[in-house]
Amino acid sequence: MKPEDRVIELREKINYYSKLYYDEDNSPLSDYDFDMMMNELKKIEKEHPELITKDSPTQKVGGTARKDLKKVEHEVPLQSLQDVFSFEELYEFDKRIQKDGKTSYCVETKIDGLSCALKYENGILIQGATRGDGQVGEDVTENVKTIKTIPKILKEPINITVRGEVFISKEDFDKLNSEQEVLGKPLFANARNAAAGSLRQINSKATAERPLDIYIFNVQKYENENINSHYEELDYLEKLGFNVVPFRKKCLNIDQAIEAIQQIGDEREKLGFGIDGAVIKVDDLKLRKKIGTTFKTPKWAIAYKYPPEKKETVLKDIKCQVGRTGVITPVAILEPVKVAGSVISQTTLHNEDFINNKDLKIGDHVIIQKQGDVIPEVVKVLKEKRTGAEKDFQMPIVCPVCGSPAIRETGESAIRCTGIECPAKAMLNIIHFASKDGMNIEGLGYKIVEKLLDLELIENIADIYDLKFEDVLKLTKNGKKFAQNLIDSIEESKKRDLSNLISAFGIRHVGKKQAKSLSRKYKNLDNLMNSSIEELTLKDDIGEVTADSIYTFFKEEQTVDLVNRLKQSGVNMLSLEDEIEDARFEGMTFVLTGSLEKFSRNEASDIIEKLGGKTSSSVSKKTSYVIAGENAGSKLTKAENLGIKIISEKDFEDMIK
Repeated sequence: MKPEDRVIELREKINYYSKLYYDEDNSPLSDYDFDMMMNELKKIEKEHPELITKDSPTQKVGGTARKDLKKVEHEVPLQSLQDVFSFEELYEFDKRIQKDGKTSYCVETKIDGLSCALKYENGILIQGATRGDGQVGEDVTENVKTIKTIPKILKEPINITVRGEVFISKEDFDKLNSEQEVLGKPLFANARNAAAGSLRQINSKATAERPLDIYIFNVQKYENENINSHYEELDYLEKLGFNVVPFRKKCLNIDQAIEAIQQIGDEREKLGFGIDGAVIKVDDLKLRKKIGTTFKTPKWAIAYKYPPEKKETVLKDIKCQVGRTGVITPVAILEPVKVAGSVISQTTLHNEDFINNKDLKIGDHVIIQKQGDVIPEVVKVLKEKRTGAEKDFQMPIVCPVCGSPAIRETGESAIRCTGIECPAKAMLNIIHFASKDGMNIEGLGYKIVEKLLDLELIENIADIYDLKFEDVLKLTKNGKKFAQNLIDSIEESKKRDLSNLISAFGIRHVGKKQAKSLSRKYKNLDNLMNSSIEELTLKDDIGEVTADSIYTFFKEEQTVDLVNRLKQSGVNMLSLEDEIEDARFEGMTFVLTGSLEKFSRNEASDIIEKLGGKTSSSVSKKTSYVIAGENAGSKLTKAENLGIKIISEKDFEDMIK
């Protein structure tokens, strides 16, 4: 490929992944692969300077500021660092530096998070801003104030702007993703994405709920002529009350600096936070000014990126684990091998498709890789080493924990356990059962369920109704009041409508709307449990896939056991809704769009359904009316194009009088 063509290709890819990484806090590509693309582009541009353009990724810093956050122009640019991948490049860096004078270096960990500037006046925090494109960032002042390790008032009343890296620790990241999984929310790809997304929230309350931390690593601006060393500067920042980057080492020469970088590499597994390299900086602050900067990077600092280490080992076996959502994940059992400072004996194989695409067999010689702080992965099978003794692997057709059927639905890569009493799914099932869309048991949230399970006070959904006041008493500081409120809420939930119970079961493809529809049709749970697939599909809003899911769920032995226990506990199994006497909306489908003044979406939907109608989330030729409120969007446009009748909130009020 011609250099000019390759440059265009690389720029398009880098811009695409940069936008995902910096602006959307998403990184499907590994840091190493991204760095390699950027390195290749730099090399081509160096060999062909005529191909360099102002909009090349090599000439820009970071991402762009979000439109919905106030912009902040940095008094001192927040620059990025030049990356190198070999010690030879570090020696070349040292030669360039030594031309301007002899110096010592400071080596630090390069924390994998989101860069942030903090501005203080008279020792009081007045502004927090993200890096953005280095020149203009986002105002996240209220958000940074929620981070406990950021001092609101310094120990000295000085004017200073510092730069740090906001991150989430490894332990907190694991806990955060566990909670996301149980609550049915998307998992974060890595701690960096989680930290960046948390800091850039519109609502600071959302930021406050995330376990953010920060390490300060640089002074951007202040007046102090007495400190001429970066290392001493960091010590001074610590005295002011800042949480300063913990690993920092003063090195007299480049050899000592490389030793420090190797030390970080050896100890990175022990660090409580993720890193994506090590930083080497000129320690002499006056010499820094003499050396200067380019538009994008300081000339007096450089980042060393650790290359991913690859090792050969043997795939001894494949075992399956059941996650909290019921997803069955194959796990590689490996001949133990040391990779990137830690002994690896197992790693995830993700799903059935991953195994098939890699053509993995038990007994294969494989190459595994651990890049940075991510989970090790199998990158290659050494097929030339096969002896014929290798064995194919088949995913299980029943759950390895509870023995319920394991299914893979069309369009999904995951295989799931269907058992509602499966111990592996207990957390997810209980939280969903108690949620607002389920039995609405106030107080029975993630942390309380976690404690109840840890203390073995409950094991499954039915156990909720066996809880005693004394059991709950010890769960929180406000013991008596909380315990009584929770017990009262559990008792109250027994009176919920059948639709709440159906929704609480968490049947695949059955949401709150379908649960109401089923409740109205079948009147009691026994009728629903005894219905056939053919009967279920007679309802307009129940398709074949949903019908099959409902039928299979209620034929499960675990479901029958749960229902019997709930009956014994006095949980209502009947529809409490009155018969529809006024069916003026029978056969009609409504779509709501925009914001209504007098009704919430749920209230309007309930009224429509009580009058025999249906609501839908999308506009089609079958739509009878579109109720358009303020700021109605694309649904209104589609309705106009299809000639669907559009009514106002006032028109709707007149229709229901």
